[in-house]
Amino acid sequence: MTEETTNLAPPVDNTVVPSTTETQPVTDENLRSPTEDAIQTEIKYSMLNPELKPVRRIIADDLEWSLRIVPALTDLALNSLVKSFDTNPKYNELLDKHRNQLLKSLPTHVPLKVTAPLVEDENYWQKCCKEKWPICDIKQYDNSWKRFYFEKHIEEIIENFVPSQTDTKQLFEYVNLGAQYVKRLDIKQLLPPVEMQDKILQNEDEFFDDDEDNDLNDGRDAELKKPLCDHFDFTELIKRLPNLEELHLVYGVKGCGMNFDWNMFEFTKKDCQILAKCVQQCKTLRVLHLHRSKVDDLKIRMLIRDGLLDHPTLEELNLEHNQISDRGCRAIAKLLNGHSKLFRLNLCNNLIGPQGAQAIAYGVTKSTTIEYLNLRLNRIGDEGGQAICLALLINQSLCELNLSSNNLSEPTGNKLAEILNRNKSLLKIDMSANRLGGDIGKSLQEGLQDNSTLLYFDLRMTECGQESEYIINQKLKANREQDRLIRIQEKNSHDTKGRTYSHLF
Repeated sequence: MTEETTNLAPPVDNTVVPSTTETQPVTDENLRSPTEDAIQTEIKYSMLNPELKPVRRIIADDLEWSLRIVPALTDLALNSLVKSFDTNPKYNELLDKHRNQLLKSLPTHVPLKVTAPLVEDENYWQKCCKEKWPICDIKQYDNSWKRFYFEKHIEEIIENFVPSQTDTKQLFEYVNLGAQYVKRLDIKQLLPPVEMQDKILQNEDEFFDDDEDNDLNDGRDAELKKPLCDHFDFTELIKRLPNLEELHLVYGVKGCGMNFDWNMFEFTKKDCQILAKCVQQCKTLRVLHLHRSKVDDLKIRMLIRDGLLDHPTLEELNLEHNQISDRGCRAIAKLLNGHSKLFRLNLCNNLIGPQGAQAIAYGVTKSTTIEYLNLRLNRIGDEGGQAICLALLINQSLCELNLSSNNLSEPTGNKLAEILNRNKSLLKIDMSANRLGGDIGKSLQEGLQDNSTLLYFDLRMTECGQESEYIINQKLKANREQDRLIRIQEKNSHDTKGRTYSHLF
């Protein structure tokens, strides 16, 4: 071995380091790690041999550092795409696995004009929805998170829209980006103009300024005291929603608190004209709910005449909790008289009397599509109740009838007992909260003996007697069991017809 070779090797210290005993004090040298000892040895060797080039080493601050955990180039590229997605979105050019990885890191505050046309992945839209609305019932939206996102945003904008003050730019931006996904709008409130309250206060001051003048001009001042209160105009919105199928509207304010005023719940003539025009233009509308909006006879007649009559796709009309009486029912009967394809009609909690019920009954006799009729909480009386029962002898499409809380008594009960043997289409009847009496209970019990189609019959608070109600319930239970067996048999026969037995050959 040459001298040059021996100089390159560091000197080996063969001395034995004595172990530290309990009596020896603990110094910094005893606490040094092996890495620090190696550093000190290298420094000493370089000082003793200055003519040699010192050996350079990389000593990481992180003892767990390793080349194996260095980020992959794909991850670095995807992180770069996420940071620049607002200005330079790259999505369609990526592979499916890289798209999924990118969407997991993509934040929800990316502008909607960038994500709406590109991203169809439901996981990303679920993340956006859960961040804004923690409670989401996705089943009502065909399990589509993207549809849920756009419908909820548009609904919130309309519910907080103040006429003649709020700009429609933001609303139409959302509509233009997600119009194809919007199928239903459930508007729970519509705000009136801000100027309405100021006008009311101003008119009240003028009304009490001069009593003599007001005594002479009661009509003019009363008209001034109640200014028109027009709400959101749906004309442009409906034109931009080609797939709208359901429209739920409430012309009122929820949570108004101490600012309550009856004019906040006013469905004006102008509102009615606008809505009628919109409904007429929307050829895809199937369901219209206009409830708790103080709709009276004049407005419902205008709405039917200008919007609902001969509508090609309307199937359900809900007008519950309004102020419709007999005159308005005559207009509604025209819808049933071959001028629409209504399947469901809900007139719960209105002001319908005997004449209005007779008009509805006449429409039911002419209709071949109506399946659900709700006249609960009205004033039809026995005269109207008997007319409805007689209509059931002719109509063979009605499946569910609700006449609860209508001041019905024995005459209506007797007529209903007569038609139960002959009507084979009714599945559900609700006669609760009417004074039918014990004799009617026995008549209904006899009428149901040969009826095998009726499945539910609500006789609560009708004073029919416990024995009659028990026997009727037992008969209905047998009908439901028979119906269940029939449906199972039909399903099995359908499955048998669809089977090919190709696996046997």
